[in-house]
Order: sequence, then structure tokens, then C-alpha cells
Amino acid sequence: MKGVWLPQHRAEEKYRYIPVEVGRGGFEVTLSHRGGVLDLGVFDPSGRFRGYSGGARSRFSITPEWATPGYLPGGIEPGEWSVFLGLHRVPADGVEWEITVGPPVEQPVPQPPPVPQRVQKRRDVPPGWFAGDLHAHTVHSDGSLTIEELAALAASSGLDFLAVTDHNTVSHHPHLAAIGRRYGVELIPGQEVTTDRGHANVFGDSAGWVDFREPPQTWDGLMSINHPLTTDCSWRMPVPPTRLAEVWHSGWWDRTWSAPLAWLLAWDPSAAPIGGSDFHDPAQTALLGRPTTWVKAESPEQVWQGLAAGRTAVSESPDGPLLLREG
Repeated sequence: MKGVWLPQHRAEEKYRYIPVEVGRGGFEVTLSHRGGVLDLGVFDPSGRFRGYSGGARSRFSITPEWATPGYLPGGIEPGEWSVFLGLHRVPADGVEWEITVGPPVEQPVPQPPPVPQRVQKRRDVPPGWFAGDLHAHTVHSDGSLTIEELAALAASSGLDFLAVTDHNTVSHHPHLAAIGRRYGVELIPGQEVTTDRGHANVFGDSAGWVDFREPPQTWDGLMSINHPLTTDCSWRMPVPPTRLAEVWHSGWWDRTWSAPLAWLLAWDPSAAPIGGSDFHDPAQTALLGRPTTWVKAESPEQVWQGLAAGRTAVSESPDGPLLLREG
């Protein structure tokens, strides 16, 4: 299956679905294209979400026992599956694309890193305040680290909790609890609901997979608006009901810039400010825990309740200057 998407095709409908025939044993889909940026995902014959990798991958495999990160293993319903293509960027001369389907190809799984020694906790922070990062990515979307590698980095950075918020997928959720226990970091399930008109993090398993194709007013769960003022992924939609706003982001280079705080106050005076590094790769400038979100809770396992209640503060880093509100 192949074709060409032109700018007028994107103007008509930015999400496209290519039917492919799948048997019971598993399959691999490969997307090749020239020019532009195409997002990649798949839905089974019943229309259920089975994975998404955006523009980070050009191929994926799904079997009953395992799947490429970003995709969900499990029963393979034979029949016509829908390969999802998001026409993210289409140049004037179009995007030539081709999709092929073949047998699944399992990728080697790297060995998990050892549990690092945790840094000593700050002595100037009252009991009940916990440090974390509410925006980070793994190989389940466009990050470079496995969940184990990310958890080890969080522990060695002095973080008590970390939200793993891969783009438009929940394939990482089943692994978080066990990995978090091993590395001594509370790993919060998250999904960065990613559209071309803005991004939002939805926290918690209870929301399930959030359909990014629907308007934000339909997205369930505890939500934050991500990097609301930025370059090509600033928030440009009606603001859904939410208690959190990511007003300190790693892309906020000038810390005398007051626009994010003014934006927060403009739309919801009761919203709680949070920070997020948007960590992807240790080699990039966005470092894990910079900024750090502090949450007041009974324990790291109950940070979720503290977030929902809006008991938050934000600092430049785990050991940076910190102002906490008590009472």
C-alpha cells in the first residue's frame, strides 16, 4: 500500500487510516516515507487502541506475548486492522508513503541498570513534602531511556516520584509499579495527550487511554496543560476543566519571564502550578528534575492525592531555592 499525501489532503482530514490484513500469530508494520512528518499508530478490527509511536518510529511489531514499546501486546484478532497515519507536517510537494506488513521481529531488551545510591534528602524541607518531576518520556514514545534507566536516573537525582508521560500511549503503565518499587521511586502513570494544537498530561491509570483525536473537554483524569506558552506546541484550544498547569517548563529559559504565571492566573485562579522537565535524553538540555515539583502528601504513594488537592510548589531543581506554603 502506498500513495502521496498533499497539503489539501491534510486540510481535509489530518488523521488517515490504512487497512491491513492481519493473522493470529502477530505482525510487523513498516512505514517508509519521503519528506514531511507522519505519525504512526494502530487500531484493531474492533477499533480498539493497540499502540502509537508518533514520528519516533518507522516500524512496530505486536504479538500475543510482546510488542514494540509504545504498542500493546495481547490477543491478535484476525482481520482488517487500521494503521493510523497522522499527517503532522506535509510540504508543498507532498509526502510519498508506503506501508508493508510482515512477520513480527523482536528487538533485544537491554539489561536494567543497578539500583543507584540515593542522594541525601534536604534538611531544610519540612516532613511531608516530596520532590518529583511530572513530565518525562521513555522508549515507549520518543525518549531514549527504558523505564528502568529513567527510574534509576530519578533515584540518583534525589526525586521521590516521577510521572512517566509518554506521548499518546499507555503501553508503559503496566510496568511502572514493579520498576518503581525496585528503584525506590514512585512512578506515576501518565499520558501526554499530544495534538498539533497543544499538549496536556493526564495522570493516573483510571483514565485509561485518552483519545487524542477527541476534543480536550472529553479527556478524563487529573490533567495539566503542558508548556502552554512555547513555540510550535503551545496551547491553542479551549481550556478543559483542570486543577494543574505546567507553568515552569525546561524550555522556560529566561526566569524573569512572567508570561506563564500571568497565563495561569488569567484562566483559573484556583489552578495549582506545577513544573516539568519534558525529559527525553540525557544528552539534551532538558535535565530530569529541572524544574522540580514539590507535593505535600502523607507519603510518595499518595502524591496523587496531593496533586489533586493542589498542594504544590516548584523549584529550579531538587536542591534549588524553595518556597513552601504551609497551612
